[in-house]
Formats: sequence, structure tokens, C-alpha cells
Amino acid sequence: MSRCKQCNVEILDETERCPLCHSVLEKTVEVENMYPNVRTMTRRLALLSRIYLFVAILVEALLIYLNVLSDSEMFWSAIPGLAMLYGYLVLRYAILGKSGYKGKIIVLTLIAILMVVAIDFVVGYRGWSVNYALPSAILLVDAGILVLMCINRRNWQSYMMMQLFLVLMSVIAMILVAVKVIWFPYLAMGAMGASLFLFLGTLIIGDKRARTELKRRFHI
Repeated sequence: MSRCKQCNVEILDETERCPLCHSVLEKTVEVENMYPNVRTMTRRLALLSRIYLFVAILVEALLIYLNVLSDSEMFWSAIPGLAMLYGYLVLRYAILGKSGYKGKIIVLTLIAILMVVAIDFVVGYRGWSVNYALPSAILLVDAGILVLMCINRRNWQSYMMMQLFLVLMSVIAMILVAVKVIWFPYLAMGAMGASLFLFLGTLIIGDKRARTELKRRFHI
């Protein structure tokens, strides 16, 4: 960047003379790296994730050792291990991953549900994971989708596949109710109703745009 003392203007082009008065320009502070260096940031995050993984392995090894020394009947060291594993997956997949945020939400929600079920088994399986955590997660993601649709009103129909995923998860929850795995059906029924009405509402109110989105997704 250069500056003309005569015209008192700044010149962005790489030239030595002012295009107005043809005076010799004075060089000013040169602006470099106007955009953030994404590669450097990604490398730093990747290094941070590797450091995190190494520290998590050390901590988990120490916890397993303490768990064995304590002669506990419960394998409690698995709980912080699962929490640290989920943190690593969030860092590697949600932050460093290249897939879209909708796919990240679905995958991380599934992993979170599986880990909660695993923790339930670690502490002696009392069923709270499938009775309360599973339908609550479905309801939470339903609410999140509704908020995202309100924010991204121009592209609201793109959330229909996430809605279908939640309907499928709700059907699974209702199957668990039918086979008596879930003995507190009210949350599961609420999750089913919320997911189904959210999808149907989008389909009916969205009309042509909603149907077009479904046809495009399923190649009909």
C-alpha cells in the first residue's frame, strides 16, 4: 500500500506513481495476511488434540490402576474414561472434521446416547439411560432444530433429514417401550410426538419446498 502526499489518498495497486498527479508515492505499512491462516490454526488444533489424547490415556491408566487397588466391585474408572473419549471425539470430529454441522450433530448425539447407556451399565444398569436420557436427548435435538429453522429461515427445508432421523430414533424408543425395556413411557411418547409433529408440520406448512427437498434427498 502506498500514499500520495499531494492528493492525500492511499493507493492499493502496486504502482510507484499516483494515478491522479503522477507524483512518486510513499510506501506505507504493508498489510499482509489479510485472511487468517487456516492451515496453521488447523495444525495447532490437531496438535492440541494429540496432546489431549496422550494426557487422557495417562489419566485413564492412572484411574484404572487406582480402581484395581481399591478392590471396588464397580469399574468406576470407565466413567471418566468415556467422558474424556467423548471430549476427544468432539475435538477431532466436531471441530477438526470436514463434514457439515448437521451430520456432526447426528453423529455426536448417537455417540452421547451410547456412552450414557454404557455408563448406566457400569454403575449397575438401572435403566435411567433409556428411560430418561434417550428421550430427553431426542427432545433436546428437536428443540435445537426448531431454533435453527427459525434462524436459517431461507434454508429451513434442509433440516428435514435431521427430523426424519429423530422420528426414527423415537420409533426405536417406542419399540423399547413395547418390549418393556423402557418402563417409563411418558418421555418416550413425548419425544415421539414432538419429532413426528415437527416433521409433519414442516412437510405440511412447507408444502412444495418440503416435498422438493424430500424428492431431492431420496432421488425420487
